Formats: sequence, C-alpha cells, structure tokens
Amino acid sequence: MRILTGLQPSGKLHVGNYFGAMEPAVKLQEEGDAFYFIANYHAMTSVRNPDELREYTRELAVDFLACGLDTKKAVFFRQSDVPEVNELAWILSSVCPVSLLEKCHSYKDKVAKGISPNHGLFAYPVLMAADILLYDSNLVPVGKDQKQHLEVTRDLAGKINEAYGEGTLVMPEPIIRENSAVVPGLDGQKMSKSYNNTLPLFGVEKPSKKLVMKIPTDSTPVEDPKPTEDSLILPLFRLFADDAAYAQLVADHEKGGIGYGDFKKRLAEAYWDYFAPMRARREELMADPGFVDQVLAGGAEKAREAANVVLDRVRKAVGLA
Repeated sequence: MRILTGLQPSGKLHVGNYFGAMEPAVKLQEEGDAFYFIANYHAMTSVRNPDELREYTRELAVDFLACGLDTKKAVFFRQSDVPEVNELAWILSSVCPVSLLEKCHSYKDKVAKGISPNHGLFAYPVLMAADILLYDSNLVPVGKDQKQHLEVTRDLAGKINEAYGEGTLVMPEPIIRENSAVVPGLDGQKMSKSYNNTLPLFGVEKPSKKLVMKIPTDSTPVEDPKPTEDSLILPLFRLFADDAAYAQLVADHEKGGIGYGDFKKRLAEAYWDYFAPMRARREELMADPGFVDQVLAGGAEKAREAANVVLDRVRKAVGLA
C-alpha cells in the first residue's frame, strides 16, 4: 500500500506541526510504501519572498529528517522537483466543476481572514489532488481540516475514471486522524502561525522557555487547588510527559500549595527535554548539507519514475499520447 503525505514550508515549524503531521508520518513509514514531499508549490499562496521560500523548504527537509524520517523506508522529495504534477493538475482541472471548489471551507476561511482570493488559493484542492493521484497513492493521512480536500480528490478521480475508463486513476482512501487532538496554542486556540501562539519545534532554549512561562493562567492563590478543566498547561504537558509525570502534575493541581510558576517550569523542561535527541540529529544534518541535497535529489528521481508511470497512463487515456 502506498502512503502519501505532504508538508507545506510556509514558516518555521512548531510543536503543532510535529504532533499533527510529522510524528504520524514517521510512524506510518513502517506500514507501507511511503512517499513524503515538501509542498513548496502550495506554499507560494502565502510565501512571496523567494529567499524565505528556499529557507523554509530547506529547514523543513532538515527538520523532517531530524524527527525520524528514514530515507530507506520513505521517498522524500520537493514537490517542485516533480513538474509532472502540474500537467496532471491541468488534466484534473478540465473535469473539475467550479462549484466543487466554491464549497471548500479552507478557501472561504482564508479569504475571510483577508488573504487575497487568487487562483492558486482557489485551485489549491486540484493541485492537492494531483499530488495524491500522481503516485497511485492508496492511503492519505489527513487531519479533520483537510478531509474535505481529500473528498475533492476522490471526486476528481471518479470523474476521470468515468470519462476515460475505470482504473485510469487509483482511488485513494483517507486515514482520518480522529484521535489526534488539536494541539493547543499558548493562548488556548489551535496552535497556528496565523494566531502567533506557537511553541517552536527547534528554537533557542531561553526564548522558547520564556514563551511557556507567559502562558496565561487564572488568579487562584498558591495555597488553593488549581482547576484542571480548561487548563492550558496540562494538555501541553501531556504531549511531552509520561503517564506518571502527567498524573503527578494533575494531583499537584488538585491538592494546592503549588503555584502556576512551578507548573510552567515543569512544562518548559519537559518540552525542551522531549526534543533533545531530535535537536542533536538536526545539528548533524546542518553540518552536512550535502547529505540533505543527496536525499532530496534521490527522492525526486524515484518520485518522477513513479509519476511518469501514472502520467503516461493518464495521457494515453485522455488522448494526449
């Protein structure tokens, strides 16, 4: 079974990116034939500075490898190194109803937030569909917020198969991460660069820990029990701590006599210690840029081989070859 997922290089990665996409992807590389890509075409809808796009793309590659992506088990590549994806996107566009894209929540939400309603943003689900269908992907892990886009992918694959013959495109199945809770940001909303409430995946120690210490809390006196419901400290601590440490933090909230400052210090230490092995691996990768270049070049070669098998089949089916 071929598993495919992509991450967008639209900024510095944060803890929400790790637990929402990177950690599940690393686990899934043990389950099948994994294709993982850096979605730098998609990032162009929000990143307009070319130097920043190159930097974010490079950092995402290093960070993903540092977090456990194994190039012996997964094909890892830049989206832009496989230009065939754009031809398939055009073919899919020729059968895609405008109404299908108009219904997409992500587009409407971004426009409502003031993002320019350009064609790239509007047609994002078609390019995403091409990303998936170009490699005969069987399984696609997505969060709940991307579920609708995968439904668009399946709709477009169905339209191509109906028009040009069953089996022209493989119908992908979603892996909906129902159990992956939304990672809370430092203000209680979903952790997101858009809300400026993130905890960096690979930041500098003192500034990163200071962010934790600024988490808002209520005015419960030190000597009193602290409420556990609606806590921002507990769900974040749960990400980094083992069961015993988490149970102790809950118990200390309930018994009183300990202030929020102590709880935040425990959270800051747990967060920093959790990513220590990954930071060490990242330093090794940063010191050997040639290795990262080699990984991406090799991944692109394998990805293009797989892509051309599919595109040749599609081009013949639709009359382009």
